[in-house]
Amino acid sequence: MSCDVVCIGEALIDFVPTEPDVALADASSFRKAAGGAPANVAVGLARLGVASAMMGMVGDDPFGEYLVRTLAAAGVEVTAMRRSSKSLTSLAFVSPVSYRGDDFLFYRQPGADTLLSIGHVDEHLISGARIVHFGSIGLIDEPSRSATQHAIHRARQSQCKLSCDVNLRLRLWPGPDAARAGLRLALRNANVVKLSSAELEFVSGTRDPRIGLRALWHDQLELAVVTHGEKGCTWVSRDSAHDVESFEVDSVDPTGAGDGFTAGLIASIIANPDCLDDPDEISMACRFANAVGALTVAGWGGIPALPIREDVERLMNGS
Repeated sequence: MSCDVVCIGEALIDFVPTEPDVALADASSFRKAAGGAPANVAVGLARLGVASAMMGMVGDDPFGEYLVRTLAAAGVEVTAMRRSSKSLTSLAFVSPVSYRGDDFLFYRQPGADTLLSIGHVDEHLISGARIVHFGSIGLIDEPSRSATQHAIHRARQSQCKLSCDVNLRLRLWPGPDAARAGLRLALRNANVVKLSSAELEFVSGTRDPRIGLRALWHDQLELAVVTHGEKGCTWVSRDSAHDVESFEVDSVDPTGAGDGFTAGLIASIIANPDCLDDPDEISMACRFANAVGALTVAGWGGIPALPIREDVERLMNGS
């Protein structure tokens, strides 16, 4: 058993309002969708034809069963998914308007995903991977914090590249200072980083990628990409930086768009590892990632909306 990419972190249930563009307080009903940023990335990769695995913990409950089934049905390797009898699967209530505010609520006190421990880390799976992807949420609580750091250490020993999603969910942290320190820790451990303009501002004090990322740069970092929603993204490497426009689509639900982008970026690196040394190739990888993110916005829910490669290529070709 081996996979090109191992994603480690939270798999949870998103509840999204059935009415368009409504705040959580005003929603009358919700639809269930499989979610969690690393799980979204794992499915996004599988739909793009990349062999991916998900490593995490869910509750020994119906929602946990649903998540594992959903991941497996999408083609994700799930042998490293663990079940907890001590805590329930985490839930998140998310409204599209949360992306213009903070209308995003987690129910995980503690959630099963926080109980992943060092002993649950599948080191053999990591040793066979080319990229290990993790998110900052796994670094908030123990024992998942130690488990994530252990997986990072094993990935480095196996010469895997490390991809990180700087996924700020401030309500989950003890406070802003702890969140900022945690996000910077995530950044320091990555070779490839994706973050939003707001997340960049939170950790660096500026939304300017060329200034903020240079201040956060370290020797192991090879590529950092800041996403700007419908305006595309800006990538920064050791020696270059460039803006890449996105694609115009009719927006339905932005849930999971950043994870779709991340999946597209990782898929391009898997297909062409040398792209990180070529500015033109980096821009092409970011254009592909923009297309994946745009198509995710054009559908409902995180995992349900993640596109297959053929649809991405059609969008890029203008059809």
